[in-house]
Amino acid sequence: MPPIPLTKTTPKIQVAEILTEIAKLPNGEAYERLKSGESGLAPEEAALRLGTHGPNDITQAREDGWVARLLTSVRNPLVILLSTLALVSGLTGDLRAATVIAVMVVIGITLRFVQEARAGVAAAKLRAMIRVTATVIRGGNSHEIPLRELVPGDVVRMTAGDMVPADVRLLTSKDLFINQASLTGESLPAEKIASPQIEARHSALEYGNLCFLGTSVESGTASAIVVVTGKQTYFGSMAGTLTTAPAETSFEHGVNRFTWLMIRFMMVMVPIVFLMNGLTKHDWREAFFFSLAVAVGLTPEMLPMIVSVCLSKGAIGMSRKKVIVKRLHSIQNLGAMDVLCSDKTGTLTQDRVILEQHSGVDFQEYDDVVNSAYLISHFQTGLKNLLDQAILQHFELHDHLRVAEAKKVDEIPFDFSRRMMSVVIEKADGVYQLLSKGAPEEILKRSTRYDLNGKILPMTAEFLAGQKEGYERLNSEGFRVLAVAYRDLATHSSASKLDESELILQGYLAFLDPPKETAGPALAALQTHGIQIKVLTGDSHLVTLKVCKDVGLKVDRVVRGDEVEAMTEVQLGECVEHNNIFARLSPAHKRRIIEALKARGHVVGFLGDGINDSPALRASDVGISVDSAVDIAKESADIILLEKNLLVLVDGVMEGRKVFVNILKYVRMGASSNFGNMFSVLGASIALPFVPMAPIQILTNNLLYDFSQIAIPTDSVDDELILKPRPWVIDEITRFMLFVGPISSIFDYSTFALMYYVFDCRDASQAPLFQTGWFIESLMTQTLIIHIIRTNRIPFLRSRPSTLLVLTTISILLIGAALPYSPLAGALGFVPLPQAYWPYLLGTLLCYALLTLGVKRWMLSRRWIS
Repeated sequence: MPPIPLTKTTPKIQVAEILTEIAKLPNGEAYERLKSGESGLAPEEAALRLGTHGPNDITQAREDGWVARLLTSVRNPLVILLSTLALVSGLTGDLRAATVIAVMVVIGITLRFVQEARAGVAAAKLRAMIRVTATVIRGGNSHEIPLRELVPGDVVRMTAGDMVPADVRLLTSKDLFINQASLTGESLPAEKIASPQIEARHSALEYGNLCFLGTSVESGTASAIVVVTGKQTYFGSMAGTLTTAPAETSFEHGVNRFTWLMIRFMMVMVPIVFLMNGLTKHDWREAFFFSLAVAVGLTPEMLPMIVSVCLSKGAIGMSRKKVIVKRLHSIQNLGAMDVLCSDKTGTLTQDRVILEQHSGVDFQEYDDVVNSAYLISHFQTGLKNLLDQAILQHFELHDHLRVAEAKKVDEIPFDFSRRMMSVVIEKADGVYQLLSKGAPEEILKRSTRYDLNGKILPMTAEFLAGQKEGYERLNSEGFRVLAVAYRDLATHSSASKLDESELILQGYLAFLDPPKETAGPALAALQTHGIQIKVLTGDSHLVTLKVCKDVGLKVDRVVRGDEVEAMTEVQLGECVEHNNIFARLSPAHKRRIIEALKARGHVVGFLGDGINDSPALRASDVGISVDSAVDIAKESADIILLEKNLLVLVDGVMEGRKVFVNILKYVRMGASSNFGNMFSVLGASIALPFVPMAPIQILTNNLLYDFSQIAIPTDSVDDELILKPRPWVIDEITRFMLFVGPISSIFDYSTFALMYYVFDCRDASQAPLFQTGWFIESLMTQTLIIHIIRTNRIPFLRSRPSTLLVLTTISILLIGAALPYSPLAGALGFVPLPQAYWPYLLGTLLCYALLTLGVKRWMLSRRWIS
């Protein structure tokens, strides 16, 4: 059984304060603040700073050895209790009890030890991602050095394809686009410009002159000064959340609460049993052994085994449905989940930008627009961005346009001031044509005419207003929009920006990261099964709004990251309860939302596939990712979907609920049986001149009863029990224990009366007969009651148990009935029972079953249990 995590706080995910301060300074003051210059640091100074600031590593390898991990694994109340009982049983000669308990302890410790041994893998994966080099200027010369040797004040150069080597402030830039998807989840790269950040931004990730470790250069070139390195970087603070002890999940919390419930019960009852027997029988040695046997009988020593077998069986079943379970406890959490938070990019969407629409100036589909765009993207030099790649995927246009017959003459590259680019081509008929694409507002400024289905018409103010309204509508629907224009050129002389005038507006291209086909049906199915869906993304609120509507989610309001940042924990708790769409979130925001939902009693799952999702995956009760996710997300997740089809998640949820229902059967049986037996033991200890059952008989009873429950993981589950989330509800277990447990005591006392008055078991010489009679009645009532507790329907008639459970039940009943007549009878202290006993036993079993069934249905009608 896993211990309650000792770590109560999680490191903050935050941008270093000095980074935002330097972002506002001119280059000269930035150099001065970091005590550097255009020629970079001197090698000697860099070496000193490396000693002061440490290497540019985001995490340090875990230092815990196997001994420390083993100690962590055994630091659990149930493990300590079972180990103590095993030790005492062994020292007092009860090797059978010591062996059984020790096996249960080893199973629980082994599972926890293996899990702890893998705890540092995520951090190792993060370190592996950044084992690259950086181009740094030191002493005026350019050097290629390992990333870990960078220090604050270093001047670095970056080009297309490079990883940003630390958290840096840009000094110079040209056509620079940074892919920040790993930190923000945005599908498209962000523009960056090397000028002081004057305008206020709610998040440092949106600063135009800051770049962060873990992102990469999509296109362009830049130089930058390193501000912070290693664990002080934003990426490093996020990695720090992966090396702390994971938050206690719903399943672990429930198991621990149940364990403590039984321990408190035992701590009260066992001393009372010991004192009552010692005082009334005056044999303190026998009283000690009897109370020890009672303690073993009260202990849910089968819980680790039942839980492990149920979870293992569930994991095997889920693997057949292409759902891989990395951490067994996550299966029950999946079934108990009542809120699923999902990232958008890559989980609900395909994580690839596609050309969704190509329209003319009347915003109707127009092929000539995409034809022109294809030629521009085909002939432009440099790195093709995601939008160019989406255009070029229309490969069928290659033959249609006969690209080989067209010839590129010149190119006017993209820059941030124009926000557009152009190419000049010579067509097969010898005509020279300038083709332009870029931001709609920039293209419109340079256009004097427009092409309407082949007719060239002059621009008017009214027409311009309609165009602006049209492309802004596309933007509001979540599309990234480009405009396309052209003009014929008289000559083929070198083109310049001056040629980008008097253009003919041709139309628009609208791009989107589209939803997965299975996202809508999967989310609808999850909602049908009682699971709320909340979308948490770093992308823009407009794009998020479009995707959520496309997958069928109801959207009343989109809460943005700057709003989350300003909320107190109480305000955030209210907000997450009543809203389901959150956009422009940082990884820290996602984690806060997860924690706020958990604080309000929800069992929270998180579905994500990016580096920026890792803290939320770690904080949730069950982290879910897909096989195509980045390694860090998969390492942080508890469950991996091998197919991008999210419908497999629905199957996983149903399997998780079945697993928990079977675990709950054991918990209810153990709690109610133990509670009832204590009433019986207390009464008998006071009234009888001998112990009601010998210690060896109690342990034998316990062993056989435990064996009858081994088949519970194979049992079938009624459909209505998995219609809604199944969390741990300790109050339900307590009510079940208080109302169902004493029923067994009623029939125990009637058996005591029968043995005492009818069969004259009034003194110590008749103790074996009394003990045999109660042993048989206790074992058979406990064993048969499994079939009433396992279902809310009428047992056997409307709910059939698994074949293996029926066989184990019959086997235990036959073994129990045969023991008084077997060769083991003498060793166990049993004697043959009178013939008149058996009809009474049959009546007892029938009445016990009917009364228990009636009480259970009464509790169900009052909704005290479910």
